[in-house]
Amino acid sequence: MNLLEQLDKDYITAYKSGDSLRLGVLRLLRTALKNLQVERMRTPTEEDVLSVIARQCKQRQDSVEQYTAAGRQDLANKESAEYALLSSYLPKPLDGEELDSAVKTAIAEVGASGLKDMGRVMQRLTAAHKTRLEGKKASAAVKAALLAAHPSSTPS
Repeated sequence: MNLLEQLDKDYITAYKSGDSLRLGVLRLLRTALKNLQVERMRTPTEEDVLSVIARQCKQRQDSVEQYTAAGRQDLANKESAEYALLSSYLPKPLDGEELDSAVKTAIAEVGASGLKDMGRVMQRLTAAHKTRLEGKKASAAVKAALLAAHPSSTPS
């Protein structure tokens, strides 16, 4: 069963069980996927679906930060619950040794010689691990690896 079919199945289950949070999140996700389908005039691929889910997760994370900063913990909690629900459909993000290994591979493939190549390394890393990458963690890992490999390239 592919991810699109799983989302449809989960939507029907949430509808029948009366799970309003899951139903609302999946309804918004299905709408975003339908809009993508109309825009591209084809059924979304698995990568398209993962990309839309990742974008929805990012929106929820941003909302949580904004609501928390504004002192609206009730709304932040709701967005956080929606984020948890959406992120359950994404593959496990790169972390720890796996992230370090991916960063080292990307640096080697690009032939990076310092911080000036950080953009190219991030581009390669993103292309290889798009839906499993958390931008801030990846950026910090790339920067640390480049500085460790080439300490003379410290920023001015």
